[in-house]
Amino acid sequence: MTETARQPATRFEVIVVGGGMVGAALAALLGQAGVSVALLDARPEPLAAEAVGTGRPALRVSALTPISQRLLEGLGAWPWMAARRVTPYRFMQVWDSEGSGEVNFSAEQAGVPVLGHIVENDVVLAALERRLAELPTVSVELGRRVTGLEETGAERSVLLEDGRRLTAPLVVAADGAQSPLREMAGIAVDARDTGHVAVVTTVRTQLGHGGVARQVFRDSGPLAFLPLTIDGDAHYCSIVWSTSPEEAKRLTALDAEALGQALEVAFEARLGTVKVVDRAVSVPLTQRHAKDYVQPGFALVGDAAHSIHPLAGQGVNLGLMDVAVLAEELVTARRRGIDLGEPRMLARYARRRRGDNSAMLALMDGFRLLFGTRHPLVTLSRNLGLSGVDRLVPIKRLLMRQAIGERGRLPASCR
Repeated sequence: MTETARQPATRFEVIVVGGGMVGAALAALLGQAGVSVALLDARPEPLAAEAVGTGRPALRVSALTPISQRLLEGLGAWPWMAARRVTPYRFMQVWDSEGSGEVNFSAEQAGVPVLGHIVENDVVLAALERRLAELPTVSVELGRRVTGLEETGAERSVLLEDGRRLTAPLVVAADGAQSPLREMAGIAVDARDTGHVAVVTTVRTQLGHGGVARQVFRDSGPLAFLPLTIDGDAHYCSIVWSTSPEEAKRLTALDAEALGQALEVAFEARLGTVKVVDRAVSVPLTQRHAKDYVQPGFALVGDAAHSIHPLAGQGVNLGLMDVAVLAEELVTARRRGIDLGEPRMLARYARRRRGDNSAMLALMDGFRLLFGTRHPLVTLSRNLGLSGVDRLVPIKRLLMRQAIGERGRLPASCR
C-alpha cells in the first residue's frame, strides 16, 4: 500500500473540480437539492464581492442568453447580479465589411423581452459564490490543486496536493479547456486551431450603444462591440476582435490612441470615435471537443467538454446548459436510489448534450470559414444571404430562438 493510499478519505456524493462559472453553477444546483458536494479550485481565495461590478469593467464578459438567465434566477444569483451590473441588449446587428449584406434582429421579433445580457464574468461568479456560502451541503475548498484521479472500488477519488484524498460516486471536471482532470481520465479531444486570436479590451464610444450587440465580419475575422452600461453611461463596449496571430500581436502592441483609431476604422465608425479605456490582451482560440463526455463515475462539463469560437457568444451558455442537464439527471437518479456514478444515467446526460454542442461547434466553424474567404462569388453569396434573411421574419425568428437557447428539451431549471 502506498503512502497516498493510507491517507484518510473524506466522502461526498459529488466532487466538482473547477470553481469557475460553470463549476460553481453545478455545485449550486446540486446543493439546492441537498446533495453533498465538494467544489475544488486552485485559486487561493474567493472574489471580493464588494468590489465586483464597480468601477472599470472587467475584461472578460459573457453574453448570457435568457435561458441562462432563468437558470441563474432559479439559483438566486440573478438579483444580486442585476443590482451590480448587467447590460441588456434588445437588438443585434450583423454585417459583412466586404459588401452590403446586413441582418438585424430584435427581441420583439423573437417574442422575448431581451435577446440577452452582457455581464462581466466576475459578476456572475461572485453571485454564485454568495449563493454557495448559503448552502449547507456544499463545501467550497479554494487553493486546492488536484494531483491525481483514481478509481476506488465503485467510487472515484481525487488526490490533493496537500496529501488529502476525497472520494465520491461521481467526479465532475469543470476545469477549463485544457482540463488536467480530463487528461488524468485519459479522455482524448478533437482539437482544431481556428487560426484566430481574440483581442479583448474595453472602449468608450462617441455614440451610445442603444442596447445593440454589433458584429462585423471582416476578411481577417469577426469584430464585436458588445454593449456595456457603466453607472448609467451607455457609451461603453466590450471588444472581442478575432483575427490572425500576426495582426493580434500588432494590435496589442499599439498604444491606446492608435488602437482606438484602428477599431474605429475596422468598425466603419458606426459608433463614432473610439477611446480604449483598458489594456488589450490576446487569447488564442482553439476549438476542442472531447471524444467522450463521461466514464463510470466521471463527467465533463463546460469548456472541459467543448470549447468554441466566441463569434456567437455561446461558450458559457453551452456550459451552463451542460450543468443544468447533468444536475437534473443526478437529482432524478438520487431520488430513485440510483448511484450517482451509474454509467447509463451519465450516458443520458452525454446524449442530451453532445448533439446540441456538436451542432453549435459545426455552425461556428462554418461561419468562420464562410466569412474568412475573399473569393468574390462567396462574398456575393453571403451578402445576398444576409440580406435575404433580414427580409424573412419567420426565418429570423427561428434563428433568434436558437440563439437565445431555446433548443430541444430544456431542463426544468431553465424553463
